[in-house]
Amino acid sequence: MTNTPAPESFLQDSTEHAIHMDQLRRVELFNGRAAMLGIVIGILTEALTGSGIAHQIGLGALMDGYAACRTQFLPFCF
Repeated sequence: MTNTPAPESFLQDSTEHAIHMDQLRRVELFNGRAAMLGIVIGILTEALTGSGIAHQIGLGALMDGYAACRTQFLPFCF
């Protein structure tokens, strides 16, 4: 004798799955829009200030060869 779920529980599981998939779709849509907005703001700020995105978020030393060698973030120097 196999233990098969009742039709009501199957319906509930599929409904929960549908709700979960809808929530996941909404979250991914929001994350994608937030990422696009962040990139656009970064590019606009770079155009206005002249400092790149790496400098804006504090990683400019990694992009500058001399500073990267002085702080030993990179195993090689430019």
